Parts: sequence; structure tokens; C-alpha cells
Amino acid sequence: MLKLISAGMTVLFVAGSSLAYAQAPGPLQERLSAADLSALTDARITLVKAALQMTPDQEKYWSAVEDGIRSRAKEREARLTAIAARVDEMRGKSVMEILRDRNPVEFLHRRADALAQRSAGLKKLADAWQPLYETLRPDQKRRLSLLAVLVLHEMRGEVEQRRMQGGEEDEE
Repeated sequence: MLKLISAGMTVLFVAGSSLAYAQAPGPLQERLSAADLSALTDARITLVKAALQMTPDQEKYWSAVEDGIRSRAKEREARLTAIAARVDEMRGKSVMEILRDRNPVEFLHRRADALAQRSAGLKKLADAWQPLYETLRPDQKRRLSLLAVLVLHEMRGEVEQRRMQGGEEDEE
């Protein structure tokens, strides 16, 4: 179990630090290619699957979960690409030009649409997890909960880092 936690922490550290670069539009984002992001998704899937140590009966539910995880990763990559495109559009413009061209109502609509899409994707993932989760033993649920806490902790750190850099407004 200690080896599994250690391996999990290593994957989360490597994936989390790399994703921090991916979330910053511009030159840092270019460090991660689509293949890099795919490899990170594969590593996360492998980690969760290894942590669960599923029985053959539980394995039949795994493909829906894996598809859900991959779908969310693709949606995330599309969001990052859209953010980078908007940042590229603003490059070369003065602050006054950017402020003059900004429409706060359009921004709120874009933000609401983005949150609705993320919500729908998360709901699909939760629906994919439900049948598998119902078959998990208590020890498997504990390991899954531990991984979830670690991932949420990493996400909170990345969001806080983004806020500190002042990029939250242009995130979506």
C-alpha cells in the first residue's frame, strides 16, 4: 500500500507540475504537446486503476470510467487551446485597446457557457463512475478517496497559483 501511495504521489507531482505549465497560455503552454497531455492522462488512468485493484466483475465497468476520464481530458485540452487563442489575439494590443474591446456581458455569457459545459462533462463522469463505485469494497473506496483528496489538493494549489498570477479572468 505504501508503494502505491508513493507511486501515486509521484505521478500526481509530475502531472500536476506539468499541468501548471499547460494552464498558462503562451510560451509555457507550448512545452506540452497533445502527446504529452495524452501521456499524462494515461498515467492518471493507470494510477487509478492500479489503486483500485479491481476484480474481474468490477473490470466490466471500467471502460465507461476510462472513456469518461479521457473525454474530460480532451475537453480540458480544447479549453486550453481556446484560451491560448484568445491570449494570442490580445498580444500586441495595448491595455486600452483590450479594455475598449471588452464586453463584460459577453464575457459573462462565455463564462456561463464554459461552466455549463464543464458541469455537463463532470456529470457524465460521475454517471460513469456510479456503477463501478457501487461494487467497490471498503478498502477500494478508501484508496479512491485518498486519490481524490490528493487530486483535489493539487487542483486547489494550481487554481490558487493561477489567481496569484492574475490569470483567472481570462481562464475561460
